[in-house]
Amino acid sequence: MEYLLDAKEFFIARGADIVLTIIKALLLLAIGWQVVKFLSRMFKNIIIKKGVEPSLQVFLSSLFKDALIILLILTVLSTLGVEMTSFIAILGAAGLAVGLALQGSLSNFAGGILILLIKPFKVTDVIEAQGVIGSVTEIQIFHTVLKTFDNKTIIIPNGPLYNDVIINYTTEANRTVEWLFGIGYQDDIDKVKNIIKEVIFTDERVLNKDKPYIYVGALADNAVNIKVRALVENNLYWDVYQDKLEEIKKAFDKAGISIPFPQRDLHLYHMHKTLKD
Repeated sequence: MEYLLDAKEFFIARGADIVLTIIKALLLLAIGWQVVKFLSRMFKNIIIKKGVEPSLQVFLSSLFKDALIILLILTVLSTLGVEMTSFIAILGAAGLAVGLALQGSLSNFAGGILILLIKPFKVTDVIEAQGVIGSVTEIQIFHTVLKTFDNKTIIIPNGPLYNDVIINYTTEANRTVEWLFGIGYQDDIDKVKNIIKEVIFTDERVLNKDKPYIYVGALADNAVNIKVRALVENNLYWDVYQDKLEEIKKAFDKAGISIPFPQRDLHLYHMHKTLKD
């Protein structure tokens, strides 16, 4: 009974302050929520105007809004008189534990953010990374999806992907096609060059027809290596490469140009063994 009387006296004495504090907290929550929504819309419009990737827009907008909500909740709790030091310490410890448990995932997450921000490649680009060549079909926060030329789907974690060497084959409008043709030492180099000019540098798809790039690349063990480079539009690279490889073989055969291959001569000696008693 005495306890109830003490409680009654406490609420009579402090009731007005408690009600006022609650009203202040509710007003702060209501006004703060409107501010959160306003700032979130403003942030989203800014990143849209900056041309940020759509998948990253959603993530960054949500992250920004969540951070504002957490800040608002902490402010309201502080207004209500809740001790924040211990609360923040608990949040920090929990965050550290989660970070250690998800170390690999966080690495992939960071890699995904950097890929979406720096844009070393985009969807539809053909890239080579992690020992794989393929067309990019998706860029997610934690992984990137490639489609290989033999129709395989490859999923690469963004952490290792971003930290690896990335070769992007589609950033430039044009690309150089390179061939290496081996001919015999007895073949006429000038004749071979003329055949190559006729086959490759008369094609309308080749952009450097007026400046053919043909030279002796090396005097190898089994052949004289002729290196050829032609500039073509990027999307025509494989068509030109494969077409001309076949046409050169046919032209060499027709002109009697040999294409050496590694070979080894074996000399066998008959050994007589003298038997002694």
